Amino acid sequence: MKRTHQQADEEWFPVVNEQGETIGKATRRECHCGTTQLLHPVVHLHVFNAGGELYLQKRPLHKDMQPGKWDAAVGGHVDYGETVTDALRRETLEELGITAFNPVLIARYVFESEAEKELIHAFRTVCTEKITPNSEELDGGRFWNTDEIRANLGKNIFTPNFEHEFRTFLTIPQ
Repeated sequence: MKRTHQQADEEWFPVVNEQGETIGKATRRECHCGTTQLLHPVVHLHVFNAGGELYLQKRPLHKDMQPGKWDAAVGGHVDYGETVTDALRRETLEELGITAFNPVLIARYVFESEAEKELIHAFRTVCTEKITPNSEELDGGRFWNTDEIRANLGKNIFTPNFEHEFRTFLTIPQ
């Protein structure tokens, strides 16, 4: 569901250390202000079909981070008091409407930008369930083949997080 600025200000995220242990909490605004660099946990899910194509979501223009870019199928923050697994299941249901998937952790790493610092928990899965993108969360999505993704890397089409994960964890560099 699309959140208003007031609701976003009221969202609480856990502040964690690099081992993922909660050491405090902060609002979304505090985590994304660009000056605090408070480390907070995020989940990403890379969804493949049986043919090896990768589903990407198109981020809507109303998002505060990376609007209009293509990204991992699922991406979202872990709420304060929520586990990584619960956040992954919640975000996947909210964004894609799928529940029958077996996530496999592929990486946990720190990603830092000018606006924020995230502890990303990246997962992958193969999904045969029908994907129904939530129009309030995404501007759609589709499956991409590996060659199509490679041809568009570095062209400001994808989020920096996705490009990093694609190059590092999802394919063998060519």
